Amino acid sequence: MLRAAWTAQELLTTFQKELGEVALVPGTGGVFEIHLDGELLWSRKEQGGFPELPEVKRLVRDRIAPGRSLGHTDNAGKG
Repeated sequence: MLRAAWTAQELLTTFQKELGEVALVPGTGGVFEIHLDGELLWSRKEQGGFPELPEVKRLVRDRIAPGRSLGHTDNAGKG
């Protein structure tokens, strides 16, 4: 749960003007999913694990602010 809370805080900080809220909903059985306006962006069951924070930021950005730069996050893994 700590990882999810940290990710939620990072999203609220990064997208403070675009996101009104981030909700953490407890589940059972190892469920970890990220939804945005009803759309499933990430599923631990489908993708086989947990996303890295830069990937989560890109997934959210691509839907709510596609032209926005994420600075060093956009450059992570390039080169």
